[in-house]
Amino acid sequence: MPERGPERVTDIGEFGLIRRIGDLVNREGVRSERVTLGIGDDTASFVPRPGYELLVTCDCVVEGRHYLPGKISPLDLGRRAMTLNISDIGAMGGRPLYALISLGLKGDILVQDVEEMYRGFLAELNPFGASIIGGNLTKSGNGMFIDITLIGEVEQGRGVRRSGARPGDVILVTGYPGQAAAGLQLLLRGADDPNILEHPLVKIFNTPSHRARVGETIAKTGLATAMIDTSDGFLGDLGHICEESGVGAELSKEKLPLSDDLREAALRLHRDPYDLFLGDSDDYELVITCRPQDMAPLRSILVQSCPVLLTEVGRITDAASEITLLLSDGGRRPVQRSGWDHFRLTNESKM
Repeated sequence: MPERGPERVTDIGEFGLIRRIGDLVNREGVRSERVTLGIGDDTASFVPRPGYELLVTCDCVVEGRHYLPGKISPLDLGRRAMTLNISDIGAMGGRPLYALISLGLKGDILVQDVEEMYRGFLAELNPFGASIIGGNLTKSGNGMFIDITLIGEVEQGRGVRRSGARPGDVILVTGYPGQAAAGLQLLLRGADDPNILEHPLVKIFNTPSHRARVGETIAKTGLATAMIDTSDGFLGDLGHICEESGVGAELSKEKLPLSDDLREAALRLHRDPYDLFLGDSDDYELVITCRPQDMAPLRSILVQSCPVLLTEVGRITDAASEITLLLSDGGRRPVQRSGWDHFRLTNESKM
C-alpha cells in the first residue's frame, strides 16, 4: 500500500478543519473569563468591561498582494497578519482582546500549514491574554487570503485619535520607518539569493513588530494629542493626522532616524534612504504629536515602562495639509503627502 502524504484540507473537509482549529486554539491559546461563548456557534459573545470603550478594526492579507508565497513561513504569515491588526488597536492606545479570523484557502493547502498559521496568530495574541473567539472558512480561487477582525478596549476617554494635533505640537516617531519598504525591494530583487530571507530588513517586512504596548502606555499618560501607526508609510500617515486635525507639518531632514541597515540597503538598491523613510512602507511604528512641554515627561515614562527609540522629527503648523521638509542647507522643500493606496497604479513599496 503506498505511503500516504501529508493531510490536505480536502482530506478532512471544512468541518474537520474547524474542529482541528478549535482544538488547537483551546489547547494553545488563552481563554478570557469574559468570553461567554467562543468558537463553535453562530456567533461568539463576551461581557464588556465597565468603564472601557470597545475598539474594532479589521485588515485583510492577500496572497501575492501583501506577501510572497514561498518567501514566508505559515507561522510568520500568521504573525504578520495579526500584527497588522494589533498595531491598529495600539495606535488608538488600546489593548487587543478578541480576534475573529476568516480564511480563504485553496483545497490543496496542507492542514499542518493552517495549524502553523494559527500558532502565528496565537504567538501575537497570547502575550496580551487575547483570544481567538470565532471566524469563517471558505475555498478561495487563485490565491489565499486572511481576514481578521480584532476587538480591543481602551479606558473610556483615553483613546488617542488622529484629529487632536494642534499648531506648535512636536512630531515624534518610534523606531526606524522605511525598513519594511527596503526589505520588500530586497526580497523582490533577490529572488535568486538563497540567503535573502535572512536579511534583517527582509525579516522586518515578513514579520513586522507592533508598538501596541507603547501606544497603550502613551494613551494612559494623557500627554499625546494625536497618534497613528505607519501602516501606510510615514508621510502618508502623518498626512492623515494633518487632514483629520486641519493642520500642516514641518519636518527636519537631519532629524529623521535612519538605521545603518536602511542606509546599506539604500546603497544596494540605488535609492535615497530618505525616500525610503518618507514613502510607502508598512513598518507599524507610531507617529505621535504632543505639546513641547510634554515631550520630556513622555520620554521619561516610556524609558521606564517600554523602552523604544523615540525621535523628534518636526513640528505641527497652522498651514492646513501642507507638509514641508527643512533641508540641511537651510532650504525648504514642499513634499507631497503620499501613502499606500490599494487602487493607485503607481504603488511601488507593496505588491
